[in-house]
Amino acid sequence: MLFGRQERHVKRILIVEDEPLVAFDNELMINGAGYTVVATVDRVGEALTVIERERTPGSDGEEGEEERGVDLVITDLTLTGDRSGLDLAREIQKLGIPVLFATATPPNGAEALAVGVLLKPYNDRTLKGALKAVEQRLAGRSKVKAPDGVILYPVPAAVA
Repeated sequence: MLFGRQERHVKRILIVEDEPLVAFDNELMINGAGYTVVATVDRVGEALTVIERERTPGSDGEEGEEERGVDLVITDLTLTGDRSGLDLAREIQKLGIPVLFATATPPNGAEALAVGVLLKPYNDRTLKGALKAVEQRLAGRSKVKAPDGVILYPVPAAVA
């Protein structure tokens, strides 16, 4: 359809953030943009538990009734506990789930682990622009203009 909506590659987002106010704002902005926030957690272990739960069919015996899965993880680098957002990205890269880092300073080697970086501080417009750019990148578009405050990388091989 020429004027129809494009199929979304990102519908369900996991937020991993150790600052409660930032996490709350992210939930509001992401829900307001029409995405589903699967969960908001502050530790790598909790994030991995949510991802595993979302990968497992419902236990009520009625598969397909409830949408499941995680399409994108937005994670800070500094998290509660001993492990970081980099550790999380390394773990979930094996599962083919794309990561968008949300941090003030992009880490070395981020391009091998993430589809991009959302630079802190950011606002609603920047977050929505980042999500739109990530959508386009995951849809296979190589020439995507990143909005101010967003760095895009080629999609990591494990995710593509």
